[in-house]
Amino acid sequence: MTLKQAIVEKEYIIKSINIDDNELNSFLFSLGCYAGEKICVISHLKGGCIVSVKDSRYHIDNNLASSIVI
Repeated sequence: MTLKQAIVEKEYIIKSINIDDNELNSFLFSLGCYAGEKICVISHLKGGCIVSVKDSRYHIDNNLASSIVI
């Protein structure tokens, strides 16, 4: 299942992030978004979703949300 399919307000563990962009992967890691970390979808929006990672909230677009396996 990907983050795009996640149920709102349910906590998940990130299994993997399937992106080829090393710079984006490093950026996500700096935010605390990496395999083994807990993540929760706060809400789904038309262009993406709002997620909570390590007590911070971020907007993730649909393409990136489809790359995060939970």
